[in-house]
Amino acid sequence: MKIIYKTILILLFVSLFFFTACDGLSEQQSLQTEDSLVQPTTLDNDYSTQEQSGLVLDTISELSDDSEFIVYYLDVGQAAAAFIICDGYTMLIDGGDVGSSSLIYSFLNRHEIDHLDFIVNTHPHADHVGGLAGALNRVSSVGTVFGSATEYDTRAFENFVKYLHEHGVDITIPKAGDSFLLGSALIEILAPVRNYNDVNNNSIVLKITYGETSFLFKGDAERESEIDILEAGYDVSATVLKVSHHGSDTSTTYPFLRAVMPEVAIISVGQDNQYGHPHDNLLSRLRDADVTIYRTDLQGDIIITSDGYNITVVTQRNFDIITNPTEAVVEEFTHIGNSNSKKFHRPDCHTLPAEHNRVELASRQHAVDDGFEPCGNCNP
Repeated sequence: MKIIYKTILILLFVSLFFFTACDGLSEQQSLQTEDSLVQPTTLDNDYSTQEQSGLVLDTISELSDDSEFIVYYLDVGQAAAAFIICDGYTMLIDGGDVGSSSLIYSFLNRHEIDHLDFIVNTHPHADHVGGLAGALNRVSSVGTVFGSATEYDTRAFENFVKYLHEHGVDITIPKAGDSFLLGSALIEILAPVRNYNDVNNNSIVLKITYGETSFLFKGDAERESEIDILEAGYDVSATVLKVSHHGSDTSTTYPFLRAVMPEVAIISVGQDNQYGHPHDNLLSRLRDADVTIYRTDLQGDIIITSDGYNITVVTQRNFDIITNPTEAVVEEFTHIGNSNSKKFHRPDCHTLPAEHNRVELASRQHAVDDGFEPCGNCNP
Protein backbone atom coordinates (compact mmCIF):
# COMPACT_ATOMS: atom_id res chain seq x y z
CA MET A 1 0.00 0.00 0.00
CA LYS A 2 1.12 3.61 -0.40
CA ILE A 3 0.45 7.04 1.02
CA ILE A 4 -1.35 9.43 -1.30
CA TYR A 5 -0.77 13.17 -0.93
CA LYS A 6 -3.14 15.58 -2.63
CA THR A 7 -2.64 19.29 -3.20
CA ILE A 8 -5.31 21.47 -1.60
CA LEU A 9 -7.98 23.02 -3.84
CA ILE A 10 -9.72 26.24 -2.86
CA LEU A 11 -13.36 25.34 -3.41
CA LEU A 12 -16.04 27.99 -3.82
CA PHE A 13 -18.63 25.49 -2.63
CA VAL A 14 -16.51 24.23 0.26
CA SER A 15 -19.56 23.90 2.50
CA LEU A 16 -20.62 20.85 0.50
CA PHE A 17 -17.42 18.98 1.28
CA PHE A 18 -16.65 16.87 4.32
CA PHE A 19 -13.74 18.93 5.64
CA THR A 20 -15.76 22.12 5.72
CA ALA A 21 -16.08 21.69 9.45
CA CYS A 22 -12.33 21.60 9.99
CA ASP A 23 -11.15 25.13 10.52
CA GLY A 24 -8.03 26.25 8.71
CA LEU A 25 -7.06 23.11 6.74
CA SER A 26 -4.66 24.84 4.41
CA GLU A 27 -1.89 22.45 3.43
CA GLN A 28 -3.41 19.32 1.91
CA GLN A 29 -6.89 18.27 0.81
CA SER A 30 -8.26 14.75 0.61
CA LEU A 31 -10.57 13.62 -2.16
CA GLN A 32 -13.12 12.50 0.43
CA THR A 33 -16.32 14.54 -0.01
CA GLU A 34 -18.95 12.57 1.90
CA ASP A 35 -20.86 14.54 4.54
CA SER A 36 -21.11 11.53 6.80
CA LEU A 37 -20.37 13.32 10.04
CA VAL A 38 -23.67 15.14 9.97
CA GLN A 39 -25.84 12.12 10.74
CA PRO A 40 -24.00 9.60 12.91
CA THR A 41 -25.73 6.34 13.59
CA THR A 42 -25.89 4.01 16.55
CA LEU A 43 -24.46 0.50 16.73
CA ASP A 44 -27.08 -2.26 16.73
CA ASN A 45 -25.08 -4.45 19.10
CA ASP A 46 -23.40 -3.56 22.35
CA TYR A 47 -19.81 -4.43 23.14
CA SER A 48 -20.56 -7.64 25.03
CA THR A 49 -22.59 -9.03 22.13
CA GLN A 50 -19.89 -8.17 19.62
CA GLU A 51 -17.18 -9.59 21.82
CA GLN A 52 -18.86 -13.00 21.70
CA SER A 53 -19.40 -12.99 17.95
CA GLY A 54 -16.02 -14.51 17.02
CA LEU A 55 -14.91 -11.62 14.83
CA VAL A 56 -12.08 -12.34 12.41
CA LEU A 57 -10.22 -10.10 10.02
CA ASP A 58 -11.88 -11.69 6.97
CA THR A 59 -15.21 -10.14 7.98
CA ILE A 60 -13.97 -6.72 6.86
CA SER A 61 -11.72 -7.64 3.96
CA GLU A 62 -14.30 -6.48 1.42
CA LEU A 63 -15.58 -2.95 1.83
CA SER A 64 -18.71 -1.50 0.26
CA ASP A 65 -18.40 1.33 -2.25
CA ASP A 66 -19.87 3.86 0.16
CA SER A 67 -17.72 2.81 3.12
CA GLU A 68 -15.40 5.42 4.63
CA PHE A 69 -12.82 5.72 7.38
CA ILE A 70 -11.36 8.94 8.81
CA VAL A 71 -9.13 9.64 11.82
CA TYR A 72 -8.64 13.09 13.32
CA TYR A 73 -5.51 13.41 15.45
CA LEU A 74 -6.44 16.59 17.28
CA ASP A 75 -3.94 19.24 18.34
CA VAL A 76 -4.52 19.41 22.09
CA GLY A 77 -1.03 20.56 23.05
CA GLN A 78 0.99 18.36 25.42
CA ALA A 79 -1.85 15.85 25.57
CA ALA A 80 -3.66 13.42 23.27
CA ALA A 81 -7.05 13.09 21.59
CA ALA A 82 -8.25 11.34 18.43
CA PHE A 83 -11.66 11.06 16.81
CA ILE A 84 -12.49 8.20 14.43
CA ILE A 85 -15.51 7.81 12.18
CA CYS A 86 -16.19 4.68 10.12
CA ASP A 87 -19.38 4.33 8.12
CA GLY A 88 -21.09 6.82 10.42
CA TYR A 89 -20.03 5.08 13.66
CA THR A 90 -17.94 7.18 16.01
CA MET A 91 -15.15 6.70 18.53
CA LEU A 92 -13.25 9.20 20.67
CA ILE A 93 -9.88 8.06 22.02
CA ASP A 94 -8.84 10.31 24.92
CA GLY A 95 -9.76 13.98 25.14
CA GLY A 96 -6.66 15.99 26.01
CA ASP A 97 -6.35 17.80 29.31
CA VAL A 98 -8.94 19.85 31.19
CA GLY A 99 -8.12 22.89 29.09
CA SER A 100 -9.06 20.91 25.98
CA SER A 101 -12.68 20.44 27.07
CA SER A 102 -13.94 23.42 25.08
CA LEU A 103 -11.88 22.35 22.04
CA ILE A 104 -13.38 18.84 22.11
CA TYR A 105 -16.86 20.27 22.65
CA SER A 106 -16.42 22.67 19.73
CA PHE A 107 -15.06 19.96 17.44
CA LEU A 108 -18.04 17.67 18.06
CA ASN A 109 -20.41 20.62 17.80
CA ARG A 110 -19.02 21.70 14.40
CA HIS A 111 -19.47 18.19 13.09
CA GLU A 112 -22.93 17.89 14.67
CA ILE A 113 -21.94 14.78 16.61
CA ASP A 114 -24.73 14.00 19.08
CA HIS A 115 -23.83 10.38 19.83
CA LEU A 116 -20.53 8.63 20.50
CA ASP A 117 -20.62 4.89 19.97
CA PHE A 118 -17.35 4.42 21.86
CA ILE A 119 -15.18 6.47 24.17
CA VAL A 120 -11.75 5.11 25.08
CA ASN A 121 -9.81 6.62 27.95
CA THR A 122 -6.47 4.89 27.51
CA HIS A 123 -5.43 5.74 31.07
CA PRO A 124 -6.58 8.20 33.75
CA HIS A 125 -3.81 10.81 33.57
CA ALA A 126 -5.22 14.32 33.21
CA ASP A 127 -3.69 14.94 29.77
CA HIS A 128 -5.76 12.07 28.38
CA VAL A 129 -8.97 12.21 30.43
CA GLY A 130 -9.43 15.90 31.22
CA GLY A 131 -11.13 16.98 28.00
CA LEU A 132 -13.57 14.05 27.88
CA ALA A 133 -15.91 16.06 30.09
CA GLY A 134 -16.36 18.44 27.15
CA ALA A 135 -17.36 15.55 24.90
CA LEU A 136 -19.88 14.25 27.45
CA ASN A 137 -21.39 17.70 27.81
CA ARG A 138 -21.83 17.98 24.04
CA VAL A 139 -23.36 14.62 23.09
CA SER A 140 -26.83 13.47 24.07
CA SER A 141 -25.95 9.78 24.28
CA VAL A 142 -22.97 7.46 24.66
CA GLY A 143 -22.57 3.80 23.83
CA THR A 144 -19.68 1.90 25.43
CA VAL A 145 -16.90 3.56 27.44
CA PHE A 146 -13.59 1.78 27.88
CA GLY A 147 -10.95 2.70 30.42
CA SER A 148 -7.95 1.16 32.12
CA ALA A 149 -9.30 2.17 35.55
CA THR A 150 -12.66 2.87 37.14
CA GLU A 151 -11.22 4.94 39.99
CA TYR A 152 -8.45 7.52 40.11
CA ASP A 153 -8.02 10.25 42.69
CA THR A 154 -7.93 13.40 40.56
CA ARG A 155 -10.52 16.07 39.85
CA ALA A 156 -10.19 15.49 36.10
CA PHE A 157 -11.00 11.78 36.35
CA GLU A 158 -13.77 12.32 38.89
CA ASN A 159 -15.45 14.82 36.56
CA PHE A 160 -15.21 12.29 33.75
CA VAL A 161 -16.97 9.67 35.88
CA LYS A 162 -19.57 12.18 37.06
CA TYR A 163 -20.62 13.07 33.51
CA LEU A 164 -20.60 9.42 32.50
CA HIS A 165 -23.05 8.66 35.27
CA GLU A 166 -25.29 11.49 34.03
CA HIS A 167 -25.45 9.53 30.77
CA GLY A 168 -26.13 6.33 32.69
CA VAL A 169 -22.87 4.74 31.54
CA ASP A 170 -20.13 2.99 33.52
CA ILE A 171 -16.52 2.36 32.54
CA THR A 172 -15.79 -1.06 31.06
CA ILE A 173 -12.25 -2.39 31.48
CA PRO A 174 -11.47 -4.43 28.36
CA LYS A 175 -9.16 -7.44 28.24
CA ALA A 176 -6.25 -7.98 25.90
CA GLY A 177 -7.60 -10.10 23.07
CA ASP A 178 -11.07 -8.51 23.02
CA SER A 179 -12.36 -7.31 19.64
CA PHE A 180 -15.38 -5.50 18.28
CA LEU A 181 -16.52 -3.58 15.21
CA LEU A 182 -16.75 0.11 14.43
CA GLY A 183 -18.68 0.05 11.19
CA SER A 184 -16.45 -1.84 8.74
CA ALA A 185 -13.38 -1.45 10.96
CA LEU A 186 -12.15 -4.15 13.34
CA ILE A 187 -10.95 -2.95 16.76
CA GLU A 188 -8.59 -5.23 18.70
CA ILE A 189 -7.47 -4.65 22.29
CA LEU A 190 -3.78 -5.57 22.63
CA ALA A 191 -2.95 -4.28 26.10
CA PRO A 192 -2.56 -4.06 28.97
CA VAL A 193 -1.49 -7.70 28.97
CA ARG A 194 -1.26 -7.70 32.77
CA ASN A 195 -1.53 -5.29 35.67
CA TYR A 196 1.35 -2.86 36.20
CA ASN A 197 2.26 -0.57 39.04
CA ASP A 198 2.86 2.20 36.50
CA VAL A 199 -0.26 3.98 35.18
CA ASN A 200 1.35 4.59 31.79
CA ASN A 201 2.02 0.89 31.22
CA ASN A 202 -1.59 0.13 32.11
CA SER A 203 -2.65 2.13 29.05
CA ILE A 204 -5.14 0.52 26.71
CA VAL A 205 -3.39 -0.29 23.44
CA LEU A 206 -5.70 -0.89 20.49
CA LYS A 207 -5.36 -1.60 16.80
CA ILE A 208 -7.94 -0.53 14.23
CA THR A 209 -7.92 -2.42 10.94
CA TYR A 210 -9.81 -1.06 7.95
CA GLY A 211 -9.34 -3.12 4.83
CA GLU A 212 -5.61 -3.41 4.26
CA THR A 213 -4.77 -0.35 6.34
CA SER A 214 -4.37 -0.28 10.11
CA PHE A 215 -3.91 2.24 12.90
CA LEU A 216 -2.22 1.58 16.26
CA PHE A 217 -3.01 3.65 19.37
CA LYS A 218 -0.82 3.18 22.46
CA GLY A 219 -1.82 5.78 25.02
CA ASP A 220 1.33 6.29 27.13
CA ALA A 221 2.39 2.62 27.18
CA GLU A 222 6.13 2.28 27.64
CA ARG A 223 8.87 -0.30 27.20
CA GLU A 224 7.56 -2.85 29.73
CA SER A 225 4.13 -2.99 28.12
CA GLU A 226 5.66 -3.18 24.64
CA ILE A 227 7.73 -6.21 25.63
CA ASP A 228 4.68 -8.00 27.01
CA ILE A 229 2.62 -7.25 23.89
CA LEU A 230 5.33 -8.75 21.67
CA GLU A 231 5.80 -11.78 23.91
CA ALA A 232 2.04 -12.37 23.87
CA GLY A 233 2.29 -12.73 20.10
CA TYR A 234 -0.14 -9.98 19.08
CA ASP A 235 0.08 -8.64 15.54
CA VAL A 236 1.08 -5.01 16.02
CA SER A 237 1.92 -4.28 12.38
CA ALA A 238 0.25 -1.03 11.34
CA THR A 239 0.18 1.51 8.56
CA VAL A 240 -0.05 4.39 11.04
CA LEU A 241 1.43 4.45 14.54
CA LYS A 242 0.22 6.93 17.12
CA VAL A 243 3.53 7.30 18.97
CA SER A 244 3.23 6.55 22.66
CA HIS A 245 3.77 9.07 25.45
CA HIS A 246 4.14 12.13 23.22
CA GLY A 247 7.47 10.95 21.82
CA SER A 248 9.13 9.98 25.09
CA ASP A 249 12.38 8.01 24.90
CA THR A 250 10.84 5.41 27.23
CA SER A 251 8.53 4.06 24.53
CA THR A 252 8.52 3.03 20.84
CA THR A 253 11.60 0.88 21.38
CA TYR A 254 13.50 -0.64 18.47
CA PRO A 255 12.01 -4.15 18.89
CA PHE A 256 8.48 -2.79 19.02
CA LEU A 257 9.05 -0.42 16.12
CA ARG A 258 10.46 -3.26 14.01
CA ALA A 259 7.30 -5.26 14.71
CA VAL A 260 4.98 -2.38 13.82
CA MET A 261 6.91 -1.16 10.74
CA PRO A 262 4.60 1.84 10.19
CA GLU A 263 4.62 4.00 7.12
CA VAL A 264 3.45 7.00 9.13
CA ALA A 265 3.93 8.05 12.76
CA ILE A 266 1.81 10.66 14.52
CA ILE A 267 3.26 12.48 17.53
CA SER A 268 0.78 14.37 19.70
CA VAL A 269 2.95 16.87 21.55
CA GLY A 270 2.94 20.43 22.83
CA GLN A 271 5.16 23.11 21.42
CA ASP A 272 8.27 23.87 23.51
CA ASN A 273 7.06 21.53 26.26
CA GLN A 274 9.02 21.14 29.49
CA TYR A 275 9.68 17.43 28.92
CA GLY A 276 11.72 17.80 25.75
CA HIS A 277 9.24 15.69 23.78
CA PRO A 278 9.64 14.32 21.22
CA HIS A 279 13.00 12.99 22.37
CA ASP A 280 15.93 13.01 19.92
CA ASN A 281 16.48 9.28 20.46
CA LEU A 282 12.88 8.53 19.55
CA LEU A 283 13.11 10.68 16.42
CA SER A 284 16.32 8.88 15.49
CA ARG A 285 14.61 5.49 15.78
CA LEU A 286 11.77 6.64 13.55
CA ARG A 287 14.26 8.04 11.05
CA ASP A 288 16.18 4.76 10.99
CA ALA A 289 12.90 2.95 10.25
CA ASP A 290 12.19 5.36 7.35
CA VAL A 291 8.89 6.48 8.89
CA THR A 292 7.14 9.64 7.75
CA ILE A 293 6.44 11.75 10.84
CA TYR A 294 3.63 14.19 11.49
CA ARG A 295 3.55 16.32 14.66
CA THR A 296 0.69 18.28 16.16
CA ASP A 297 3.05 20.89 17.63
CA LEU A 298 4.32 21.76 14.16
CA GLN A 299 1.33 20.90 11.97
CA GLY A 300 -1.81 21.23 14.08
CA ASP A 301 -4.65 18.79 13.49
CA ILE A 302 -3.66 15.79 11.37
CA ILE A 303 -6.42 14.01 9.44
CA ILE A 304 -5.96 10.66 7.73
CA THR A 305 -8.51 9.01 5.47
CA SER A 306 -8.35 5.45 4.21
CA ASP A 307 -10.04 3.78 1.26
CA GLY A 308 -9.05 0.39 2.63
CA TYR A 309 -5.93 0.26 0.47
CA ASN A 310 -4.24 3.67 0.65
CA ILE A 311 -4.21 6.53 3.12
CA THR A 312 -4.45 10.25 2.47
CA VAL A 313 -2.87 12.68 4.93
CA VAL A 314 -4.11 16.20 5.60
CA THR A 315 -2.42 18.66 7.97
CA GLN A 316 -3.81 21.91 9.31
CA ARG A 317 -0.58 23.72 8.46
CA ASN A 318 3.07 23.18 7.48
CA PHE A 319 2.49 20.00 5.50
CA ASP A 320 5.97 20.03 3.95
CA ILE A 321 7.87 21.03 7.07
CA ILE A 322 10.82 18.82 8.05
CA THR A 323 9.51 17.05 11.16
CA ASN A 324 12.54 14.84 11.75
CA PRO A 325 15.64 16.53 10.31
CA THR A 326 19.03 14.90 10.13
CA GLU A 327 22.05 16.88 11.25
CA ALA A 328 22.89 17.54 7.61
CA VAL A 329 19.61 19.30 6.82
CA VAL A 330 18.53 20.78 10.14
CA GLU A 331 17.75 24.49 10.02
CA GLU A 332 17.66 26.98 12.84
CA PHE A 333 14.57 28.69 11.49
CA THR A 334 11.38 27.92 9.59
CA HIS A 335 10.22 31.44 8.73
CA ILE A 336 11.84 34.78 7.89
CA GLY A 337 10.56 38.07 9.28
CA ASN A 338 10.94 41.61 7.99
CA SER A 339 12.15 43.88 10.78
CA ASN A 340 10.64 46.92 9.02
CA SER A 341 7.22 45.71 7.87
CA LYS A 342 6.83 43.17 10.68
CA LYS A 343 5.63 40.61 8.12
CA PHE A 344 6.93 37.04 8.14
CA HIS A 345 7.45 34.78 5.15
CA ARG A 346 8.21 31.25 4.07
CA PRO A 347 11.93 30.90 3.25
CA ASP A 348 11.05 30.40 -0.45
CA CYS A 349 8.77 33.45 -0.70
CA HIS A 350 9.54 35.71 -3.71
CA THR A 351 8.99 38.83 -1.59
CA LEU A 352 11.63 38.15 1.07
CA PRO A 353 13.10 41.32 2.60
CA ALA A 354 16.62 42.50 2.00
CA GLU A 355 19.28 40.58 3.91
CA HIS A 356 19.86 43.37 6.44
CA ASN A 357 16.12 43.43 7.32
CA ARG A 358 15.70 39.67 7.77
CA VAL A 359 14.85 38.11 11.13
CA GLU A 360 15.17 34.34 11.43
CA LEU A 361 12.18 32.82 13.24
CA ALA A 362 12.18 29.33 14.76
CA SER A 363 8.50 28.59 14.05
CA ARG A 364 5.26 30.15 12.91
CA GLN A 365 4.09 30.43 16.49
CA HIS A 366 7.28 32.24 17.44
CA ALA A 367 6.67 34.68 14.58
CA VAL A 368 3.15 35.42 15.82
CA ASP A 369 4.31 35.67 19.41
CA ASP A 370 6.98 38.18 18.35
CA GLY A 371 4.39 40.42 16.74
CA PHE A 372 4.89 39.51 13.07
CA GLU A 373 1.99 39.16 10.65
CA PRO A 374 1.85 36.59 7.83
CA CYS A 375 2.82 37.62 4.32
CA GLY A 376 -0.15 37.86 1.98
CA ASN A 377 1.77 36.29 -0.92
CA CYS A 378 3.17 33.07 0.51
CA ASN A 379 0.58 32.66 3.32
CA PRO A 380 3.01 31.07 5.80
